[in-house]
Amino acid sequence: MKNVVVVGSQWGDEGKGKIVDWLSSEADVIVRFQGGHNAGHTLVIDGVVYKLRLLPSGIVRKNKISIIGNGVVVDPWALLDEIDEIKSKNVEVNSKNLILSEAATLILPFHKEMDEIREDSAGKSKIGTTRRGIGPAYEDKIGRRSIRVMDLASENNLDKRLDVVLNHHNAIRKGLGKTEFKKEKLKKDLLNIAPQILQFSQPVWKKIDELKSQNKKILFEGAQGVLLDVDHGTYPFVTSSNTVASSAATGSGCGINSINYVLGITKAYTTRVGEGPFPTELTDEIGDLLGTRGKEFGTVTSRKRRCGWFDGVLVRQTLKISGIDGIALTKLDVLDELDEIKMCIAYEINGKKFDYLPASVDDQFMVKPIYNSFKGWKSSTVGIKKFEELPENAKNYIKELEKFVETRISSISTSPERNDTILIQDPFNI
Repeated sequence: MKNVVVVGSQWGDEGKGKIVDWLSSEADVIVRFQGGHNAGHTLVIDGVVYKLRLLPSGIVRKNKISIIGNGVVVDPWALLDEIDEIKSKNVEVNSKNLILSEAATLILPFHKEMDEIREDSAGKSKIGTTRRGIGPAYEDKIGRRSIRVMDLASENNLDKRLDVVLNHHNAIRKGLGKTEFKKEKLKKDLLNIAPQILQFSQPVWKKIDELKSQNKKILFEGAQGVLLDVDHGTYPFVTSSNTVASSAATGSGCGINSINYVLGITKAYTTRVGEGPFPTELTDEIGDLLGTRGKEFGTVTSRKRRCGWFDGVLVRQTLKISGIDGIALTKLDVLDELDEIKMCIAYEINGKKFDYLPASVDDQFMVKPIYNSFKGWKSSTVGIKKFEELPENAKNYIKELEKFVETRISSISTSPERNDTILIQDPFNI
């Protein structure tokens, strides 16, 4: 029995939804351990499209337990809306198959407003957030003033906690010339939905320990990608949580010894949403082609993703930082029509060569990529399920990619459909 952590090895949007759904057929438990409803996973099962934001991907499968860990920040209204949406597609959601950590921090309306205020006032320095209150909620968590799921169980405690957090936020709002946020309506609204939220609430660390003792296979599902990690990403153009694999332990309370295998979802090219450095970005017709063929629009925001060549330097770096054991290579079929395909193998900054991305954002914006070029295969790879059946040039590209990033490719995705996957190594059975 192995427990597997799935993380994105780039800037997110690598196709984790399909891979997690594919793996969840073998897992017993699926755990979300960080992020919020700013990150979306799109699943396509038997022609039905499911767009998930907070709910773990396993929720669409029968006889699976889905867990939202303490490391996730939860907009309670968004969660209830998502549950209603998924139920409308004949998916059962109840307290037996969905568990929400009692220690998870809540995203409240003033968090979203603060997100919007900051982005609107930042001008050219804006981060490119999804404006859903994720960052401000994490700030309150670290500042020890957040409202957590458990606080909904006591009106007296909720009242006190709201005083603490609004004292902080209203001081900032006043300084920015904004009206103060009133407590009473928010308190009433929270108490109104408290029973619906609390029915899913449990001490997640205890539940996971129980499931481990039963030898259940646990799949830990990350949001975004390692390059958006608040410590290891392209700071300050990052998210507000740690997106690396080790966060699965912190964000669920399972203990680091619970992790047996780390799978890095890696797109065969590169995309990024929002602001920030992007060394291999293509603003020409090839970039447009990748965006069109790859349907590169955000699940949550519908924002168009920036597209570029595969950046081997960055992926090699994130694989080492996150301790990734194997790669699930996705969207290979998007490259099918190209005459030439490039891979970034080094950087140049002011005439100096680098084999990694420097931490300074100024340096990151000055990076010039150095490429290796490969011949395209000019034929369809859609639906291929055996490596031997891939075009020769596609096999050459994959082998060189694997060699450069120094990590084994465990699977290759050849379409959005979950069964269109070349399985080389099963993470649960190694």
